[in-house]
Amino acid sequence: MLEEVRRANRDDLVDGILVQLPLPPGYEPRRVFDSLDPLKDVDGLHPENVGRLLQDRPRFIPCTAAGILALLDAYGIPIVGANAAVLGRSEIVGKPVAALLTSRNATVTLCHSRSRDLAATCRRADILVVAIGKPGFVTRDFVREGAAVVDVGINRLTSLEEAPPALRESARLRAAIAEKGRALVGDVDFDGVSSLASSITPVPGGVGPLTIAMLLQNTVKAARLRRGK
Repeated sequence: MLEEVRRANRDDLVDGILVQLPLPPGYEPRRVFDSLDPLKDVDGLHPENVGRLLQDRPRFIPCTAAGILALLDAYGIPIVGANAAVLGRSEIVGKPVAALLTSRNATVTLCHSRSRDLAATCRRADILVVAIGKPGFVTRDFVREGAAVVDVGINRLTSLEEAPPALRESARLRAAIAEKGRALVGDVDFDGVSSLASSITPVPGGVGPLTIAMLLQNTVKAARLRRGK
């Protein structure tokens, strides 16, 4: 895999390299990140690009994180002075989203599996970004009335038995599994939370398309940078 990355680094016809996470068992993601050409690293994973992001002078913003900020801006969700909670501390979503919101003058709490009183912490948030990888994990108990909720999770279910209790009551989930034998759900109980939140992203069709758009934007930027523009 490292040789493939090196080959792409050397190839002048390649402007952007995307490392699709998670990698299969046995691979060390950070060895792969370190091997990327920083000027072709269109998901902002190389340590140089991570450092630039944290110094608030980003070259490439990780695609999903960039998409989340673009979405909040497009719908006029106030960020300056807002209390924000980010649930999940991954390299490509949680950490960069927390940094971006902080740079926009939000007060940010980065939550994870060992955070205490997780639901109570999330309930204080005006903006709640959820990227924890557990279907329907965030229920109404996590959400303050009027909060904006961004659901980054993509979970594939093939039976109701795989779903947490709250999702088993979803008519949409039942219909999808009955019709197609599978369903995509987020990390948020959409049916339970949507009546409480002021704004909420759907799964699928929410953050996903924006992630792709930001990848293309970063790739164009990489092409321009490599050509001195």
